[in-house]
Amino acid sequence: MKKLYEEIVERVGVGIHAVDREGKTIIYNNKMRDMEAMDKEDVLHKDVREVFKFQENQSSTLLKSLEHGEEIVNVKQTYFNNKGVEITTVNHTFPLVLDNKIYAAVELSTDVTKMERLMRQKRTQTKTDFTFEHIIGNSNEIREVISLAKRATRTNSSVLIIGETGTGKELFAQSIHAESERANAPFITQNCAALPDSLIEGILFGTTKGAFTGAIDSPGLFEQAQGGTLLLDELNSLNIALQAKLLRVLQERKVRRIGGTQEIAIDVRVIATVNEDPIDAVANNRLRKDLYYRLAVVTLFIPPLRERVGDIPLLVDEFIQKYNQLFKLNVKGVSDEVKEFFETQSWPGNIRELEHVIEASMNLINYEQIIEFYHLPYQYRKKIDVNQTVVTPDFAVVSTIDNQTNLSDQLTHFEKKLIEHYLQLHKNHITNTAAALGISRQSLQYRMKRLDIYVK
Repeated sequence: MKKLYEEIVERVGVGIHAVDREGKTIIYNNKMRDMEAMDKEDVLHKDVREVFKFQENQSSTLLKSLEHGEEIVNVKQTYFNNKGVEITTVNHTFPLVLDNKIYAAVELSTDVTKMERLMRQKRTQTKTDFTFEHIIGNSNEIREVISLAKRATRTNSSVLIIGETGTGKELFAQSIHAESERANAPFITQNCAALPDSLIEGILFGTTKGAFTGAIDSPGLFEQAQGGTLLLDELNSLNIALQAKLLRVLQERKVRRIGGTQEIAIDVRVIATVNEDPIDAVANNRLRKDLYYRLAVVTLFIPPLRERVGDIPLLVDEFIQKYNQLFKLNVKGVSDEVKEFFETQSWPGNIRELEHVIEASMNLINYEQIIEFYHLPYQYRKKIDVNQTVVTPDFAVVSTIDNQTNLSDQLTHFEKKLIEHYLQLHKNHITNTAAALGISRQSLQYRMKRLDIYVK
């Protein structure tokens, strides 16, 4: 059993560091050695005070737990190893008590060193990279969204941008900021899914020295974005409890740092993005309803690429020119076969996926000037089935094929007939119709508006 316990301690994916009553290390597992870039011989049976160095006025959470008999839960600690390398961990530390006597202290650690560096960088931008001129597309679908977004530049109201991954939500957010009266102020972005809750709160609202182990006086993103715009990407990934704090900041226009007592007035425009239907996010407790209504003063729904097929040739040309410059090539375009193939794909990754396909294809080109089907990545080439057959729907909505009408118009006609058919089947009940079609209620309403479908 002793051997089994030792093997478990060595293989577990959490850093384990234990000291005896004198503060000397008695357990120092493999994960902890990797996190601190130290050998077992450097630490084992040595006093932690002699091995590690801590910032001014700070001490080891292990020794604190050992001395006071306290359990310390989820505390961030920054310290230095014997080579002077800075390390940041989030720790759960507790004493080992037998017969009312403390014999040891144990610390379970998660490495957040890289995340801490990211937190310090804050990813601050004072100038955006994109404006509305960078948004490519002539389709009615994208033109309508651009028009609405431009109107939003005249005010300071919050904006909620809804769209699948890869549709260009951040591009719209940057464009709104660049053409607003806040253009010369900071534009700061934060992906809410990129960091754990233990760090994201401090990043958003700031920290006060002494709030927790390792905490310093640090302004949060709201303070850094003062006078400008704060983009909260993938807001539906933010913890519900933090969403409540965010709502309070938005309503009161004041922020309080973690551990602080002073409320700081802020003048920040918030733009948030979600990668799913917000109604679904609210229903599944991923987005607070009150926060949704507070943010959705202006709502932009970015259509997926499959709903703006007519823009694919423009996007393809743009990406070809981009990678011609990067790769020193002279590609002129794509073959008719590739163009037709692109227009029939569902593009779950949207514009980002299309760009990656172009980039991958141009990596396989030697001196050719046209991207042929055999240049495409393998996973796309294998999609073509030479024995494809035409499947007739189980309802009569397909008109006789008009050889004089282009593909886009015929697909639009079919889409309208299909939606009308399902609406009729479900007695114009929007929610049930959307479920039968396998799309969200909002997506169905958007399509109905675009196709001039009205129900009583």
